[in-house]
Amino acid sequence: MRQRPRVLIIVQNLPVPFDRRVWLECQTLRDAGYDVTVVCPRGKDTGAYQVVDGVTIHAYRPYAPGGSAMGFVIEYAYSFLATARLALKARRHGRFDVVQACNPPDIFWPLAMWLRSRDGSRFVFDHHDLCPELFESRFPDGSRMALRGLKLLERATFRTADRVTSTNDSYRAVAMRRGGKAPAHVTVVRTGPDPDVMRRGAPVPSERRGRAHLAAYLGVMGPQDGVDVVLAAADHIVHTLGRTDIAFTLMGGGDCHDKLLAERDRLGLQEYVELPGRVPDSYVVDVLSTADVGLCPDPLNPLNDVSTMNKTMEYMAFGLPVVAFDLHETRVSAGDAAVYAEPSSGSQGFAAALLDLLDHPDSRAVMGLLGRQRVETTLAWHHQAPTYLAVYDDLTGRVRTPVPVEAEVGEPVLHLVDGVVTRPAEHAPGRVGKHVAGLAPERADAS
Repeated sequence: MRQRPRVLIIVQNLPVPFDRRVWLECQTLRDAGYDVTVVCPRGKDTGAYQVVDGVTIHAYRPYAPGGSAMGFVIEYAYSFLATARLALKARRHGRFDVVQACNPPDIFWPLAMWLRSRDGSRFVFDHHDLCPELFESRFPDGSRMALRGLKLLERATFRTADRVTSTNDSYRAVAMRRGGKAPAHVTVVRTGPDPDVMRRGAPVPSERRGRAHLAAYLGVMGPQDGVDVVLAAADHIVHTLGRTDIAFTLMGGGDCHDKLLAERDRLGLQEYVELPGRVPDSYVVDVLSTADVGLCPDPLNPLNDVSTMNKTMEYMAFGLPVVAFDLHETRVSAGDAAVYAEPSSGSQGFAAALLDLLDHPDSRAVMGLLGRQRVETTLAWHHQAPTYLAVYDDLTGRVRTPVPVEAEVGEPVLHLVDGVVTRPAEHAPGRVGKHVAGLAPERADAS
């Protein structure tokens, strides 16, 4: 008789364990006694089958025909067929008690329905993105018929799901308003960083490339992500204002990376701006441990205003103050750990906010402390994991014995020592394992 409930997690947007949110979910379920299988696209250095830290991963060769609307249709059709094949292959080892589909895209509900009719599997929709708003943001003049189709797929996904886990309250409201879900069936599970993994280390002065300051970006580089705003701001700072004391390191890949490289060169910013693409975790740690500020240039659009960006919280975990446009969910995440430019002010407003922050080191120090404190006490994944796990326990009927916890002793007191966020020894975290997933430069929950 099978003792461990089996879970199938479907991801199309990123490979696992590269997808930080999904990998944290996998680890949470595994540690709670679930048998976890993932179907996802292959990563750069991964094969068709692997078992990583007790999680079984079936992966298919990714297919990306381009960034056009029709290209996405072809890609998603291919991904659905590849996912269905691997899901049925994994099912040979036993039925799945729960199927979780992560979006984008909103296309896996037919597979969940089939498994429900065949095996009685329950369906969890892990709501990472608003696909209709994503389409509107990428293709503002796109087909209205395509937009209606995306809304129909979204609605079908919501209606099929037994439970929805949304990344923030704005997404939860959409699940109830557009998806018709009952409030009790929609749970907010934020994509919190792991503060033991994501923490400031020793600075690497060479990352400043001889400049006084370093501004860093970590994330996807798509049309809706605003990295072009950073280039325009850097051009204004260097060539209009004559400030040559700032180095920019913009880490990540995406549809726009090559265009951004060309634009950097056209603007004559090669000495000031590095665009290394996707980089190893060690490179990310070095840059974020050296940087003075983290950049969140996401412009105001239907998607960004209500989406939580992983990079915002990752900067905060490294004790970095944030420069961002004043978007609703960005302010919810960062609070007083960020300075906010008016969305209508564009690249020059973003540049002004950045320069003002760089020129006030005491403010940067306080904001960095506040951000790190917020991660440790509110946003970190260990605060989200029990809520996520409760959704699965409810669906599978598992009763978990409460684990005794130590009495509350108040929030750890953080200190700033030589520019590094520290805390007393009694609050120091345990050792971090060798496998580090989650520093990958990919968009957060909307992302």
